[in-house]
Amino acid sequence: MLAQNRLRDHGVEIGVLHPGAFNAITDVPGVKVGHFTLNEENNIRTGVTSILPHSGNIFQEKVPAAIYVGNGFGKLAGYTQVKELGNLETPIILTNTLSVPTAVNAVIGYTLNLPENDNVRSVNAVVGETNDGYLNDIRGQHITEEHVLEAIEKATSGPVAEGNVGAGTGTICFGYKGGIGTSSRVLPKKSGGYTVGVLVQTNFGGVLQVAGVEVGKKLGRYSNSFTYSPDGSCMMVVLTDAPLDARNLERMAKRAMLGLSRTGGIASNGSGDYVIAVSTAEACRIPYESDNPIQNVPTLRNEAMTPLFLATIEATEEAILNSLFAGETTVGRDGHKIEALPKEKVLEMLKEAGKIDR
Repeated sequence: MLAQNRLRDHGVEIGVLHPGAFNAITDVPGVKVGHFTLNEENNIRTGVTSILPHSGNIFQEKVPAAIYVGNGFGKLAGYTQVKELGNLETPIILTNTLSVPTAVNAVIGYTLNLPENDNVRSVNAVVGETNDGYLNDIRGQHITEEHVLEAIEKATSGPVAEGNVGAGTGTICFGYKGGIGTSSRVLPKKSGGYTVGVLVQTNFGGVLQVAGVEVGKKLGRYSNSFTYSPDGSCMMVVLTDAPLDARNLERMAKRAMLGLSRTGGIASNGSGDYVIAVSTAEACRIPYESDNPIQNVPTLRNEAMTPLFLATIEATEEAILNSLFAGETTVGRDGHKIEALPKEKVLEMLKEAGKIDR
């Protein structure tokens, strides 16, 4: 059996930009990720993943943000206020479809209980989801507020667990076991030296491609019609330390969909494909209250965005593929079984295509 569970462990490099030290969203300074995994009995396969853009009080120190909807068959909470005001004021939470209300309540409680928030009367919790109901007893609504709070409390920097963890515990990608995946890119110094990190929750379909090789076609995962349902969803979270406003963050977010398409994703009719993009740059933080009616924050010019677009595309593509390489065969609700990606076969295809050394 293969011990490695990431694409680069096998010598497969996506794109031309280099990843950060962890090749994870946590390569963006100050970013933390936490998981809570609920894997019980024969029918509960679900969880929660939290992404914190910085370690402070996010409500008091909001961050510029944007959300792009690739296909809107989903239940993303908190979208309209981010769209209207261009900022994020809570941790980002990912979970299953029917646990979104529970997660929203948990994030509201978490925010209200933070120091300095005694007089807060409104909280815009941002919670994304995918439907893990094939492997998980989603109707049981097993996620509790305590589980969400634990995912937030467990959030750390450094390496990020992938595959069957947190919000990816019961998800399916291209007919194989998907899950959580992450990757990063660091721009050359001449392009600013900024870091872009992406984390995905993969639960969608299409015709899988790995490094441009038509893996899904070769594996027979579709013929004239799909051999599995291509419907599902993909949550994509893009964080960067580049100083950006909401407008250019939305432009970056759009490029994540190009990364999804490079893996063979098709944003099917039944897919909820959302991208949440955030700038963590300290100089861009937005205080909850200020005596100054003028807000002066640095922001990159439009002409400086192209390298960040490329970094977003590459990191999204690799994060999705990492979720597949880390995914493990899972049996869940009603005995439903989803196999892991047959990595040995895939690697042989990549060798034949000259994508990795023989």
